[in-house]
Amino acid sequence: MQDRFIIVSGLSGAGKTVALHALEDAGFYCVDNLPAGFLADFADFIAKSDLPHYRRVAVGIDARNPEADLRQLPAILDGLKKRLVNLELVFVEAGDQALINRFSETRRRHPLSSDDVPLRQAIAAERALLEPIIARADLRIDTSLTRLHEFRAQVNERVAKRKEGSLAVQFCSFGYKNGVPPDADFVFDVRCLPNPYWEPALRQHSGRDEPVARFLDATPAVGEMVADITSFLEKWIPRFELDQRSYLTVAIGCTGGRHRSVYIAEQLAAHFRSKRRIVLNHRDG
Repeated sequence: MQDRFIIVSGLSGAGKTVALHALEDAGFYCVDNLPAGFLADFADFIAKSDLPHYRRVAVGIDARNPEADLRQLPAILDGLKKRLVNLELVFVEAGDQALINRFSETRRRHPLSSDDVPLRQAIAAERALLEPIIARADLRIDTSLTRLHEFRAQVNERVAKRKEGSLAVQFCSFGYKNGVPPDADFVFDVRCLPNPYWEPALRQHSGRDEPVARFLDATPAVGEMVADITSFLEKWIPRFELDQRSYLTVAIGCTGGRHRSVYIAEQLAAHFRSKRRIVLNHRDG
């Protein structure tokens, strides 16, 4: 029986194909644009196979499928979830403007666009069509502000290297000015802490730099915030593991996502890294 079966879906232009390439490079047998109606039969086929090729499999499904097939996909996924304990659904997304920019740069046509349907309307229609799939995702990855090599590394660290049955925890720092990460399970707002940005000598540094660390270490409230978040997560992360969750994202936000949130995410990652596999992502820092 296969070790892992991953379904990768996503909005057109968000990077689903890049995710599949990253998984293929990591040793997964990948099939892109599988007809949704074949998914259950394909899953049964590889589950019964003894071939080593099918021990780790990733399948890509997106809006290139006929709409009627995509509308059946949620029920197919629900059925597979009951039969395959190692099934994972990863959804790759991005904001509307990021998608519009990418289609403009590549000059590719959106699968739902036409002479009568402009790009922005096609993106909205695709998002609505895939909403039931998004709601079932074990992991959502937003690529709006992510560089290509960063995205490939994230897929490799969070998805490909995750051991079967384990919980992959990501600490993500972000700036509220760019929005809250859509895949966040817990969001901690640290904007109440002193902001190094207002210190001219610290403005160009980040929360990973020693001058900013010294500044924040000197404020008792910062240590209290780290201790309280740590205590909360120590209690609740094991509950997610008992619920058979595969992925958990803890987002730490400040105004710009460069100083306070970065520093606190670094502190939390250092604490939990000795106990479990941790991925650290500074989205805006």
